Amino acid sequence: MGEVRKLQKKLRQIENLEIKINLSPEEKFKISRKAELRSRLAELQLQLSGPQQTLGIVGDGNKEKMKRQVQHALETLPSQTPPAAKILKGETESKAAGTPEPAARQRVVAPPAGSEVPPRSRDKSGCSPEQLLQQEEAEFSTLKTSWEKARFRLRLLEGHSDIVTSVVAVDNLVVSGSRDTTVKVWHVPTATEQKNLGGHTGGVTCLSVPPPEYCKKLAWSLSLSDKERFILSGSADSHVKIWALSIGQCVKSIYTFNVVTALCFAPEGDGYIITGSDGGKVQAWSWHTFQNCQSVNAHQEAVSSIQSQGPLVFSGSVEGGVSVWENQCSDREPLKLLHHWSGQVTGISGGSDGRLKLSPRGDRVFLAYGRAWIKILHWRTGMISRLTNHSSITGVTDCVHQTGGLLIGSCYDLANGESSLNLFSLPQCRYLASLSWPDAPRILCFATWTTGSGDHRWVTGGRDLIVWEQLPSSGKQRSDVTVKRDFGMESTLLESEGDTEEDEETDDYEDNEDEGTGGGGARPEGGEEGASGSWLRCVLQ
Repeated sequence: MGEVRKLQKKLRQIENLEIKINLSPEEKFKISRKAELRSRLAELQLQLSGPQQTLGIVGDGNKEKMKRQVQHALETLPSQTPPAAKILKGETESKAAGTPEPAARQRVVAPPAGSEVPPRSRDKSGCSPEQLLQQEEAEFSTLKTSWEKARFRLRLLEGHSDIVTSVVAVDNLVVSGSRDTTVKVWHVPTATEQKNLGGHTGGVTCLSVPPPEYCKKLAWSLSLSDKERFILSGSADSHVKIWALSIGQCVKSIYTFNVVTALCFAPEGDGYIITGSDGGKVQAWSWHTFQNCQSVNAHQEAVSSIQSQGPLVFSGSVEGGVSVWENQCSDREPLKLLHHWSGQVTGISGGSDGRLKLSPRGDRVFLAYGRAWIKILHWRTGMISRLTNHSSITGVTDCVHQTGGLLIGSCYDLANGESSLNLFSLPQCRYLASLSWPDAPRILCFATWTTGSGDHRWVTGGRDLIVWEQLPSSGKQRSDVTVKRDFGMESTLLESEGDTEEDEETDDYEDNEDEGTGGGGARPEGGEEGASGSWLRCVLQ
């Protein structure tokens, strides 16, 4: 296992070197050894692929334990979960996001001492727990079959000269931000570049889209059409810029005094722009005055992800910490800290390599952090569970995204360089299928939307910017995507962090070998250390 982790570390460092613009002869030599290292890692992976040795796969010795837990759940917990939503066409779910998972897919937690266990009963529809489970299983089988027949056409959007770090969708437009300092606007139906928004002097690290009603307010103040849409971009040049898409111009530029590593728009009250910096600072800016309302040293290291959900704002950082804020819609200090869970609680401390990305849903936050799992933080209680996103220890998860009742995790295999998207049903987090295509690049960012007919359109960014367009299942056009099932993932359940015997060890160590990719091989050199170094770790590794 030690050699496997060592090889994983070296391959991660090589992947990070490859995204640099200028390489030294020593770095080029390290990159030339990638095929050799992958071959050795694949060999070790085969040796460790037994059901008792592969992390994330439930071994035979745990089957009886899980069987007893499921049976106990049926006896003690009344099912309150509605039937799974039919989300193939992006339909929204009919129940609140915080609905508990079905008993058969949920870890059983013992009730507090002295508390009464509710008796087995029927729900309001008159169905027993067994009937509800059967109904859910039937609907899940239908959904799984539908995704196994899914067909997509892929189109490459060419124009950026460097890594695409962020993507968002607005109507029939895709907006992308890149380390090449530009923001580009693409017309999806024709797959053409519509506008090139230049103005940042540093790499673009993040994008966000204000809702139409907030765009209308700003458009009115600028004497623009009430149908104008705006885009927010954050950059390593410490600026947040607001762009009007129809005219392709920057209408407002906010200097934040810090390298901007993450941002989101909080649509509460008059609206707020929430930014995160490379020093761990979270700031709030008024959408009405564009003045700073609040500045908090919220995290120990760079903020790598910020997302809003109703009145809540979630921030995640490089050191693995997650903070939950409530937007109180005040002119001064609108963000009230509700919870902060450190890296020791999330279990990501020291092992995220600066890639923690989060996606909130009700009482849960899905965390992608550069490993073979997606962690799930129950942010009210601090409980942690994890969902297998790769059937071997050589997989890494760079981003996680939700659309309707679908959870999508990107996956990259260090051993063979293969990339894929894994699909899970929500809220149960049950594995559906994996989508891949030949020579798929590593996926660092993701956005989704649906057409007027309800078909899925996605866009993925990284080395390449690719639009995914769903095709009719019965059409004659050939699909560019291969739908497959990873049976190693299919055999797993949602795991509580305490239920796994294998601890998730960090592979952050100093490699003193002369011939390898040393522990500092992936770090930016010279002037790239410091502020910009934190940004590189946040969005590019």
